[in-house]
Formats: sequence, structure tokens, C-alpha cells
Amino acid sequence: MGLGKTVQAISVAYLYRQEWPLLIVVPSSLKYPWIEELERWVPELMPEDINLVESKADITGISQSKVTVLGYGLLTTDAKPLLEALNKQRFGVVIVDESHYLKSRNAARTKILVPVIQNAKHAILLTGTPALGRPEELFMQIDALYPRRFGTWSDYAKKYCNAHYKFFGKRRQWDCRGASHLDELHHRLSMIMIRRLKAEVLTQLPAKIRQRIPFDLPKEAGKEASASFEQWERLMRSLDSGESDSENPFTEVMSLITQMYKQTAVAKAGAVKDYIKMMLETEQLKFLVFAHHLCMLQACTEAVIEAKAGYIRIDGSVPSAERIQLVHRFQNDPDTRVAILSIQAAGQGLTLTAASHVVFAELYWNPGHVKQAEDRAHRIGQTSSVHVHYLIAKGTFDMVMWGMLNRKETVTGSTLNGRKDYLKAEEGDKEKWDFLNFAQAWTPSDCAIGDEDDKEGVFFSHFEKDKQHDIRKFFSPTADKDRKRKRTANQSPHNPNPDSAEDFCPQVKRLRQASPLSRRSGGKRSPLTPLSAPCRLSAGLQVPRHSQTWSCGVCTFSNSGLLLRCEMCETPRAQRGSNDHPSFSPSPFLSSFPPLSLSWLDNDGSGCNPVDDFLPVYDSLKFCASKNTDRIYVYDQDGLPLNCNFIPLDIRMQNWEDLPPEFSRTENRRHVVRFVHEWSFLTAMKQRMVRKSGQVFSNPILLLDELTHTQRRHSSTKRYLSKQDVAQTSLGAAQREGGTVRIINKDSFPSKRRSITKLLTQADKETEPCSAALEQTECVETGSGSESGYVQALDSGGNPLCLSCQKPSTDHSGWAGGFCSAACMEEFQLRSNQSYMRARVLEAEEGVCQHCGLHAHQLYLRVRDAPHTHRKEILDNTWLAQLPLKQLNEMIRNPVEGQFWQVDHINPVYSGGGQCLLDNLQTLCTVCHRMRTAQQAKERSQMKKGQAASKLASDITRFFTKK
Repeated sequence: MGLGKTVQAISVAYLYRQEWPLLIVVPSSLKYPWIEELERWVPELMPEDINLVESKADITGISQSKVTVLGYGLLTTDAKPLLEALNKQRFGVVIVDESHYLKSRNAARTKILVPVIQNAKHAILLTGTPALGRPEELFMQIDALYPRRFGTWSDYAKKYCNAHYKFFGKRRQWDCRGASHLDELHHRLSMIMIRRLKAEVLTQLPAKIRQRIPFDLPKEAGKEASASFEQWERLMRSLDSGESDSENPFTEVMSLITQMYKQTAVAKAGAVKDYIKMMLETEQLKFLVFAHHLCMLQACTEAVIEAKAGYIRIDGSVPSAERIQLVHRFQNDPDTRVAILSIQAAGQGLTLTAASHVVFAELYWNPGHVKQAEDRAHRIGQTSSVHVHYLIAKGTFDMVMWGMLNRKETVTGSTLNGRKDYLKAEEGDKEKWDFLNFAQAWTPSDCAIGDEDDKEGVFFSHFEKDKQHDIRKFFSPTADKDRKRKRTANQSPHNPNPDSAEDFCPQVKRLRQASPLSRRSGGKRSPLTPLSAPCRLSAGLQVPRHSQTWSCGVCTFSNSGLLLRCEMCETPRAQRGSNDHPSFSPSPFLSSFPPLSLSWLDNDGSGCNPVDDFLPVYDSLKFCASKNTDRIYVYDQDGLPLNCNFIPLDIRMQNWEDLPPEFSRTENRRHVVRFVHEWSFLTAMKQRMVRKSGQVFSNPILLLDELTHTQRRHSSTKRYLSKQDVAQTSLGAAQREGGTVRIINKDSFPSKRRSITKLLTQADKETEPCSAALEQTECVETGSGSESGYVQALDSGGNPLCLSCQKPSTDHSGWAGGFCSAACMEEFQLRSNQSYMRARVLEAEEGVCQHCGLHAHQLYLRVRDAPHTHRKEILDNTWLAQLPLKQLNEMIRNPVEGQFWQVDHINPVYSGGGQCLLDNLQTLCTVCHRMRTAQQAKERSQMKKGQAASKLASDITRFFTKK
């Protein structure tokens, strides 16, 4: 754990590259880190050589790539096309990361993956915890590499797992959860397992210091947990004495254990909150907090928000791509001091060495997961001692779990390391932690609240003093005018003095709050910001906005700053020079860095080294963007790979370590710097388009223009593609092909009960019009409710036609059978599924408003996680505070992400921009979206008036026509 298993596995696989294709199976959260390491350490791999399987239907790239990266979550019994593609490819080398995922003999992923491993010529299994708690968890990993070496499962269980029949009450069951002959098992494992310990490899790694912090719960907080604990003790005593009358004692015991585990989390949440606040009193201290239950994660988050500290939170709901961004923020942002992590979702594969302390708000079932979580901070790159604190509530299930963890640790230590290990944790100073004994009970804040009796000021109100104007201002207009005349030179007409009066309305003061332009990221105060500005809970949620419009050089129409072509006449944006692109705005993230300049290249002396004379000089370079990471691959002027890549941000920070020696020459560096300058002018959405294209290019802006111009355009005034539209298209295609239609559902197989199998012969076409068939389809859809699928056409041979382009599909079953390629599936889902569209836009732009720069997604998460009493303060200090009172209060009462940001069509739907792809979509916060919608409504009204007037007015050119 933290000893470099990934790099070692890549180097071993590289030695056997002649045996490739290579399959890498990893947890879903580690897909992108693995690809990043592959691109870094094996630069000979081109972008098209690495294939990331993103869904069960994404199988086209498996047979065409050298390396396939696959997540455990896709290995299910219903993924038949994926399983067939994996078996057909016959991988020569297989790497399985976190191989303890194969511990269960009955799990579907184990039954699917073990044959793939056994069929490969070379296989490498990686894990820091081969057995999480018992020897039985080792068998499937051993059998995958060396079938039958340890005998059958029954032989292994009897010899090393102390397998025997055990009575649980009156019920007899086969128990193989024990351990026996551990010395012999350790000796046999040492012949097939390379076991490296930190004490042997990282001799300079600072120490890891464990500490137990036991505390007493207040009576009210621990009442339920203590009662359940006593009930469990009575039940266990009755089972041991044989006096239990329960018909199913095993189920009863397990149910009670689960209940105690959850009750213990709720009972100690108040003490955990106080402990986190105490740690935050130490300035610049960064630490990790691990928990299991969502209620405990929520309590920890509330504590950090109440302390007004920066944090990240990673639980099972956070997508894999977003987790990398959160880790990067914690590692590099000094203001992000706390990482609130789920033991299962973030306890492995992540590097969080910026933290020097680890706090376990809850314990977990086995020592393997606990030690994995500890080593998120205690690993390569750590420069200080790591202090691990276990918060243990006395008189609760915590006491049982701590003893259980130590018993399991002795078993796994003897098996893997040849000696008994313990979770050695000294008990902390009692006087130092006495305050935990008096912590208040924590109450979950997820219950619904009403504003009928808002005594605590949770909601916004019309009657707040700072939201109203003094009525006496109506009787002193002269003084108001004087104030306007005396406006200082620092004030612009667009940013009036907050004290100046406007026409009266109940919330006008909130409407005149400072715009996001005065809230730059990085904490720099704008000249327009008052010196007495309060400390904001929403600090860091704003980045500079983009330029919003550009004028067409042909028709002079004012277009959105994100459009590449004129909305009216389709004329491309004019450029002032080969390296000057005024119409593009740099991405919000890159705008926080100083401007990139070529001047420093002339003064660094790199061109004066005599050795440089022997290095090649390139007249020009070409580039290709990785599809999955931030890396850019470099090619020569003929498009031949130079087997190197770099991250644009590194070049902006003048870090050239990833590039070969020939880039020490100033002439070659100029090409890279010029590219980074052009790349930074693209928004995140446009960079994503370039990446997904997979093309080699010289100028990213010119490639983007070409992609936008050549792609299949859908001019539609309908926002989404409905099932009715798909049915019409499919029926038309079936009629042309002389075939049939069927109904397919997402992630399921075609339903025979709802399939339409009537052959549309020529006689049918004459007797039954298309409208009648369509009515039949409508009846099928409405009759099946929400489970109804899409109508798909079949040709005369029974082959399904793609729902997107009506070309034949290679697969005949499942949702994958609805499309001819992954690109068509992506396009169809973007055009028809709003949730999918929002997810893709969020992935590309990270929820940052492209007009005002507000981090709307982060703001939503912060409001959602905050206690109700703090939500008003967070919202009141942001750009969204000018929303209507009712909407603001609803965001406090029940925050939903759709209240904070919207997916907006750059080319409006009424102008034909509906049913579009990502190039016509952008993120807008709710305020900017309302403003743009109002502006578009005004434009539409003017257009309608102009059209109506043109019908009544005469054409002036008729006066100049000779009769």
C-alpha cells in the first residue's frame, strides 16, 4: 500500500509486450489513475492504443487496441456482449489491481474473471491486502494463478480455514471462517507471492503513530446504542447456553449487529463533530476523516462547514472522473484542509499525502480496509509523521469491533507476514479528550422543515432590514441625485454605490449585490469590493467570466462567445493573425495562471549549450490529445510519433521533465509553448471535442472549426428526441427495407410481449397507412408505462438498424443492439436523455458557469451538505442571491442541483439548436440562464414583430422598378 505496485506491474507487463494485448482490471475509482500512469511511463503507447471500457455496450475498441482498461463494476452476468468480446480477444497479459475483490467464490465478477486470468499467458495480481480478515479470501486468487496447486476448495478449507460444522442455536451450518496451519500456509504462499513491507522498502518513510481515543457518550446520545448493545449481549448469552427460542437465530443476530453499527454512528456523531472542530483550530493542519455510514459522513461535513473550512468529500455517489479532481484539489490547495472520505469508496488507490493526520470516525469490519485507508496518507511522498486517531465510544458496538479487528489482524499477519500483528494503538491522554464526554447529541438535518415558524432565521424574508429600503428616501430625491453626482472616479455606472437608491421593490437590494466580476478567485479583492466585506462561506466558488459576444464580419450579428460560426449566416469567426485568436476565451481554470509568454525562452540560456547542436530541430510539430487524461502527445511535421507527451499545465509552470532532451532547444520549445497558448483559449467543452476526435493536428482551433463544420448537424426546434420521433423514423426505415420493428429497452433484452412483429409487406403498405402503425406503437408505449422502450427497425433479413443513423447494427441483442457504434449511442443519448446530457456537460465543464464563472456544482454540494441554519448565509454571499425569494427558500428547504445550474443551448432551440451534441451546450448558473432566457424572449418578440410588419409594409425597392 503506497509502495509503487502500479509502476512495478506496468514495467513487468512492458517486458512481455510481445505477448500483448494487455487487459487491466481495476476498481472503477482507479480507471483514470491507471491510464495516467500508463501514458506517463509507456509513452510509446499512442492515444488509440489505450481503450477504456465505459459501459457494458462499449466493446468496439477492445479488438482494436493494445491495452484495455476495465472496471470491476462491468463484470456482471447480463453483460453478454462485453463478456463475449473479452473471451474473443484472448489477452496475453492480464493485470488485476486490488485482487482481493476476488475473495468471494460465489461473486459474479469472480466467476467471470478467473477464467480470463487462467487463459492468459502471463497474469499479475496486485493488492496490499490479499486477505482482508480470513484465509478463505485467498483461495480464488491462488486458484486463478495456479489452478489446483492447493487442491480443491474443500481441501483448502479443511486444512487452512478450520472448516467444520457449527451449531448456531439449533441450526447447523458449515463454517469455513476460521484459520489453521497458518505457518504452513505462509510458507507455501511465499513461493508464489512477492510480499513487500514498508519497513523493508521505505526505510526513510516517517513513522505512522496510532492512537485510541475512548470516550463516554452522554446519556441522551447513547441511549439507543447502549440499549441495543445490552440486548445483543443477552442474545449471545442465551445462544451459548442453548436457551434461545428463536427459529432463525443467525438472521436475528446479524440484524441486531447491523442495527447497533448504525446506532453507534448516530450516537457518536456529536462527539466526532466537536473533535473535527478542535483539529481545525490548528492552522494549516490537513487531515483525513474516514467514516462508513452516510449519516456520519454528513455530520463530519456539517462540522467542517460550521467551522468555515475548505473540504472535499468522496463517497459512493461521486463519479470516478470527479474523484481525481477532488484529490488534486486537496493535494494542491492550501485552503482545502479536510478530506471527508468513505472507507469503501475512497479507502484504496488514492494518494492524499498532503494530510498528516487520519481520523477514523467509525471502525470497519476487517483490518484490511482499515489499513488501506490509513495508507492513503502514509505512502511514498509523505514527508512527515502520520498520526492515526481512532474515536471509540465506550459502551457501544465500537468496543466489540476493536477487539474483532485485532483478532483478525493476528490471523492475516501470521498468514501473510509469518508473524502475529496487532493494530497497536496507544490510548490517548484522557484529560486532553475530556470534552468529548460532554458533546451534544447530533440530529440529522435531512428532515423536511417549513417556514411557517421561522424563529431561527433559516429562510429569506421580505421583512429583513437589509433586504428593504427606507421609505423616507421617496421624500428626499435631491439628496439621492447629489449622491449620484458625487460618485467617485473608482465607481462605474454599472457598479453603483450600494447606498444609492433605485425604484422601490421588496428585494431590490439583493438584486444590486456585487456581480461575480468583483469576486475573482484566489482571494484578491477587487477595487469595487468594500473593505469591510464579511468572511464568506462561499469563498473560492467564483472564477473570471468569459467574453460573451462577438460580431460577425459579414452580417454584423452579435453571437455568443462560445460559437465558432455565425448563428445567422454560418460565417466562421475571423482571426486577426495566425497566433491571435480574439474570439476564444481561455478556460476558467487556466485563467487563474499568469499569461504564457515566449520571452522567457530567449533568456534561459537553453540555446547556448554546445550539446544542443547535436539535437534535432523541428520546423513544426503536430499533436494529439489523450481521450482520457490531460496529456498531449507530440508528433513531428510528418505526423510520426516522437514517443513523448506532456501536460499543458506543466508547460505553463515551466516544467519540461516529461519531454525528451531535444526539447531543451529553444526552437523546439517554441512550438510546444505556441500550442499550449492556443489550447488554453479553448473552453473545457471544446477541449473535450478535440480529445474525443482522436485526430493528429497542428492547430487545435482549426481542428475544432473543421470538426464543427463537418459533423452531422441536427437542425431542430424541438429540445429533445422523443420516443414518438424515434418510432416515426423506425417505421419509415422498416417500410423502406421491407422489414419489421421491435421495442428495445435500455440495459435489457427485447421484450417479446411488447414487440411489434407485423411484416410490413407491400400489401400492408397499401392497406395500412403509416399513421395506423404509429398509433399501434403509441398504444404499446403508453400501455407499458415507464418501462416502455424505443421502437427499432429491422431490415428484411431481421438485422436491427441503428436508432441514430439507421445503419445495420453488429449486435442483435440488448441495448447495444440498438446502435451500430459507441459514437451513435453517445449521440442518441445526448439528443434524447436530459439526465445523460447533464452528466456529460458536468463532466466536461465541472459545473462552472461559462458566463459568470460561478462554481455552481460546488455551491450546490456545499449547500446540500450544510445544516439548514447555514444554507442562507452561503447563498446570500453568492451571485444566486438575486433569485426570487420563493426559489431561494426552496433551495434552503430542499436543494436540488437543477436549481443551481442549467444546461443551455448556445444556438437557441427556437433557432434550430435543439437535439444537439455537446458542441452546442454550455453550463449556466440559474441567474445567467434566466437573464439569457429573458434576452432570447425579447429577441423572439422583436423577430415576430418584424415578421408581422413585413407582411403589412411595402417593399421600398418596388418604387425603383420600371413598370
